[in-house]
Amino acid sequence: MDLRTGRAFWPLQSGLMHTYPPLEKPEQADVLVIGAGITGALLADSLSAAGLDTVVIDRRDAVYGSTSASTALLQYEIDTNLTDLIPMIGQRDAERAYRLCRDSIDLIGELTKGLPDDCGYKANGSLYYASTKKDARMLIRECAAREAAGLRVELLEARVLKERFGISAPNALFSPDGAEVDPYRLAQHLLWRAQERGARIYDRTQVTRLDEGRAGFTAHTDRRAKVSAKYVIVATGYEAETFLGKRLAQLKNSYALATEPLNTEPWPEACLIWETARPYLYARTTQDGRVVIGGEDDDFNSPLKREKSLAAKQRRLERKLESLVPHLKLEVAFAWAGTFGETKDGLAYIGPKVKGSKLLFALGYGGNGITYSAQAARMLTAYVQGQPDADMEIFSLNR
Repeated sequence: MDLRTGRAFWPLQSGLMHTYPPLEKPEQADVLVIGAGITGALLADSLSAAGLDTVVIDRRDAVYGSTSASTALLQYEIDTNLTDLIPMIGQRDAERAYRLCRDSIDLIGELTKGLPDDCGYKANGSLYYASTKKDARMLIRECAAREAAGLRVELLEARVLKERFGISAPNALFSPDGAEVDPYRLAQHLLWRAQERGARIYDRTQVTRLDEGRAGFTAHTDRRAKVSAKYVIVATGYEAETFLGKRLAQLKNSYALATEPLNTEPWPEACLIWETARPYLYARTTQDGRVVIGGEDDDFNSPLKREKSLAAKQRRLERKLESLVPHLKLEVAFAWAGTFGETKDGLAYIGPKVKGSKLLFALGYGGNGITYSAQAARMLTAYVQGQPDADMEIFSLNR
């Protein structure tokens, strides 16, 4: 599947940072990671840091799938509000899921400190505004639920919201716990660091079949070379059903654009912005002063239909951006679309295919893909080392 359309900003900004060969000879490892996007990169970095012999394979060029189309808003807020998630999975697990996403923001920030550059990482808060008066009442309840969960959040009434951020809405929640990053650069640096530790990275190589035996797995590829591994972690995102045998998420398209650089902050504090409407509008800034805005989500049908929709979606996003920051004259430089997966509860799927299996999945679906993937790397590294994490039950494939 072609996972993106248009001119995504990140790979064009950073260029071809690293290249990897295809798999041409047999390999053997403790862990085979299938997928070299941001999830696979976080896994490779964590596994190699733990001393586990790791091989990573991707059917495309590394980091050129959905990661390069991500807008990379790092938020602890899950697409499902906490007040809605609690009845679905219980208060304890719902609150824990939110706190894990919050912790992931700091985890990613710490990771960037050991890389050649900061990967555009910036901690700058998150503003969640009410799209309607009805949603404003919901945000009052949501604020109370988050405070009860130990999350830092502030309810802003309409007047304060306008004065502080220049946004007209019934009310909003502001949290200081948010960040932004360049997902392409982060993934490239993590893969390279894993390789320096001894991991082997191969792209343009597709795993066509997995055979399981007593000693582990044999992965057959379209280049005829095989990989033998004790554990396999599937980090192919929306294409994981090849190995899972079923679909766990509904496929959607999201559309995005990036402006030319500005010489001033587009809104005070340059925080992440998103709204309560579904599908929602979302916006952020970049290290070089651009505004990135996304939304206009629709159901995935085909890459061709997504491509045909891009021009009209871009115009709608431009109008919404002009409405959001009417005081600025903005010029669009890049527009693109990507396919993502949406789960019923907004949570990722992390863990073994079935209890006790050595076939593992790291599927960071939804708007929290990168924060989920940071937790997946932590949990699955522990699992491979024989130290399963109780938090993984929240994201079980069989929940």
